[in-house]
Amino acid sequence: MKPLAGVGVVITRPAHQAGPLAQLIEQAGGRPILFPALEIFDAEDMTPLSAVIARLEQFDLAIFISPNAVNKAMNLIRARREWPPGLRSAAVGKGSGQALARLGIHNVLVPPGRFDSEALLALPELQKMAGKRVAIFRGEGGRELLGEELVRRGAELTVVECYRRGWPVDADVGALLHRWARGEIGAITVTSGESMRNLFDLVGKLGQQWLKKTPVFAFHDNIAAVARELGVEQVFVTPSGDEGLLSGLIEWRQKAPKT
Repeated sequence: MKPLAGVGVVITRPAHQAGPLAQLIEQAGGRPILFPALEIFDAEDMTPLSAVIARLEQFDLAIFISPNAVNKAMNLIRARREWPPGLRSAAVGKGSGQALARLGIHNVLVPPGRFDSEALLALPELQKMAGKRVAIFRGEGGRELLGEELVRRGAELTVVECYRRGWPVDADVGALLHRWARGEIGAITVTSGESMRNLFDLVGKLGQQWLKKTPVFAFHDNIAAVARELGVEQVFVTPSGDEGLLSGLIEWRQKAPKT
């Protein structure tokens, strides 16, 4: 028997990013239920991104905060020019590093183990930044810690906001509630605090009662903290990435009482 046989797992990622995790869950015998609780749009003003692309070779390091930052920025970069051979790249997480590799950008600096700004800042390559010109590609309203610390270390910083997060346009809340009512939802995966909050708001009072009783899996303590804040009773922090979420789901399922 496959380890997730018969388990319905809600995936709250934006629709264009849900495929790989859905495939892993399906291969383990689970039933992926796609319910994007977040949608990704272009930034309100894409002019700053265009301006940075035009002078990309002037930078020493390009940092990508998320796979969405990679997709939005690199689509425009590849449409307009080659990636400068002397420009080093870094990514906060493994998913962003893999997205860059798929686009031909290799030797990406990615922190081992934990994937966040603090872990990236701990890398030896980012300790001596005096005079280094750094571009950070991120979404609107991202954390300021990374940029502030790089400036403190002497970097010349340019922050480029290349996408914004918003409510899903076509969320079928009724279908999700119907699945809950029929006992078809066994677990939920959440990959950002904003997705967790959106999901909580979208499902309304009835859905919130079910949501609080359903195990939620997140690959970072900060996301897990949001779930607990909202009253979710069972919150599991897994290793990073899709494989980490899958391993957390399997471990939970194996420890669950047999009925």
